[in-house]
Parts: sequence; structure tokens; C-alpha cells
Amino acid sequence: MWSLPLVRHTDVPPKVTESFILSGYRFPNYSLRQCLASAFRPTNETGNFWTHFLPIFVFAFYFLEVFAWEGAPEPSSPFFYPFWNYCLGVFYLLLASSLAHLLNSMSLIIREICFFVDYGTISAYTVGSSLAYYYYIYPQAGIPEIGVGGRNASHKKGLNIDDETWPSASLSPRPSIFCWFFENLYIPTSCLVAIVCVITCCNTRQRWRKYRYAVRTLVFILPFFISSTPVFYRLLSPSPYIPHSSSSMFSTMPAFFYRHCFWLVVSAIFNISKIPERFSPGYFDIWGHSHQWFHCCTFLSILDELHMIKVEMRALLLSPALVLSPAIPPRLPGPTFCSTYGIMVLLQGCIASVIGWFGWCAYYIYAPEQKMLKGH
Repeated sequence: MWSLPLVRHTDVPPKVTESFILSGYRFPNYSLRQCLASAFRPTNETGNFWTHFLPIFVFAFYFLEVFAWEGAPEPSSPFFYPFWNYCLGVFYLLLASSLAHLLNSMSLIIREICFFVDYGTISAYTVGSSLAYYYYIYPQAGIPEIGVGGRNASHKKGLNIDDETWPSASLSPRPSIFCWFFENLYIPTSCLVAIVCVITCCNTRQRWRKYRYAVRTLVFILPFFISSTPVFYRLLSPSPYIPHSSSSMFSTMPAFFYRHCFWLVVSAIFNISKIPERFSPGYFDIWGHSHQWFHCCTFLSILDELHMIKVEMRALLLSPALVLSPAIPPRLPGPTFCSTYGIMVLLQGCIASVIGWFGWCAYYIYAPEQKMLKGH
């Protein structure tokens, strides 16, 4: 398994080839053991695997750091429900992407299913981000009245009780189409758009192949803008926090978001342009091609997004007195098991149905060709 020959783009089915990548291909009949072993030898998928597998451990480090904060509730507290869903979405995305690149040479059918799952986890990640944005960044929801240590101890204890965690505020509501959208349509719209994105990306494996990279990249612009609506709202609205001269954490959220957007734009440029291999076909077949840079930039964007969410979470936990401005409407109920995990489970069920349908279609399309490859 360590010395299986790698082949050129002319020796594999056209569906397997990547633009401007001329060599380093694994023939699509590898066993599971051979695929796993290929992670430790130079192929055109080795870098794609490691650039999303290693970041799992970096993300896990910054993720677990939250539970060691002073004054943080128990990990099982409802306060962390949106955070857990966000982090699980990121873990699924990184793991599914790395495994898709590692296992896709087992067969043409498995290759299709691997990338269908990859697209599904990207959509699940966007909904996980929406839940975190909704409860930690949008000032109408997810802001508990708690303090550090023993300060407001009764409220801190109430973090384990949904009704006490996000109490209603006696403020005069401000009529706003944004408030109505957040209260009624934000999460359902995020889920619906996520499913549409999965369907569209899966279709690019059969249609629009000439423009498949552009379509797969651009199709996620809509869920980005939908999920980021709470951030835009915060950037354009007065801060819900009382200014505090000794704390700079409340001013860093925009910086992390702008960096998050910057890395997303750079990753999109790499994925669409196919630079640098476009200018030197064959030279970047193993290391340094655009998809590896796309993976690196995507992870950097996720890391800045995590830092942004953590800044807001820490502000909720450490602010001496979280008093909302009279211009901000009353808060909505806090997270529950059904409004976080329940939504993600339902979404995963819908995505699994979409993947199952496209997988069934792929079987009938590629089964005859796969038999010919096995005979070859």
C-alpha cells in the first residue's frame, strides 16, 4: 500500500481530475487501508487532508478554553447550548472535509458521497454559526444579567434555568422590521438557505461542471449574509454594554469580524481563480495548489469567527452590569434544548435526505463505469 503508483490526469476518469493538476492522482479503486496510508505519502490530496485535519486540534484548544473562564457556568448549562452547536458544526466541517479528500479514491460512487457529505457539513456549520450569533451577539436575545464571582450570584446560579437566564426586560419595544425578522424568520431562513445550498452544490457534481468552483463558492454568499445579520445589526446599532474604561474586549468584536470576512474573501479568490497552479500547471500538483490555500484561509476565517463569539460570550460573563439601552427592545427567551440541538438534529435529517437522494442517483450513474474500472 506504500508503493502504489500515482497516475496522471490522462489515466483517471475525467470526473476525478482537477483543473491544472496534472499528476499525483490515486487510481479510484483504493481500499480503505490504502486510502488511510495515502495520508502519509505525497499525493495531490495529501495537503488537502492535513490542512483541515490538523486545524481540528487547534480549534479544540481554543474551544475548550472557554470552560476554564472565571465565572463560567457548567459546560452542560443552557448558556453553552448555542456554543456547543456551533463548535460541533465546525468539527463536522473540518472532519468531513479532511476525510472526503482522504477517502475519495475508493470508488467513483464513494467519491461523490464523500463530497456530498462535505457540502452538508458546510451548511450545518452555517446554521451553527447562526445560533451562536443569535444568542451571543444579537442584543435582543441571549444576554443574561450576571457578574463576576459572587457578584449577582443568584443570576449566575440561574444560568441552569432557562426562565431565569434570559429574563424579560421592562423596556419599551422599538418597532423594527429587523426585530420581527430575528424573532420569527432568522433561524428558519438560515436552515432553509442551508438546505438549498446543499442541493445546489450537489448538483454541481453533475451539472455546470465548467463553472463548478465558482458556483460552489458563490452559493454560500447568501447564507453568509443571512447568518451574519446579527453582526451587521450590532455594528450599526448602539452597543448594549455600558462603556467601561478598563475593558477593551467590547471593541474587538468588529475587528475579529472584519478579519473573518477578509479570510473568507481570500479563500474564495483561491478557490475560483485556481492560482497558483493556473500559471504553472503540473508544478503545484502535490504541494501549494489553490485548494490547500483555500483550506488554510477558510480555517483562519473560522478561527477569527470563534474569537469573535468568545469575545461576546466573555462580555456577557464579565461585564459588571449588563444594562441594555432604552433603544434596544426587550430580550427574547434564552436557548433551550429544542431551540438549539433540536434545530440542528432536524437540519441534519433534512441534509441526510438530500445526500441520500443524490447518492442514489450517483450509484445509477457511476455503477457501470465503476465495474469497468474494476475490470481494468
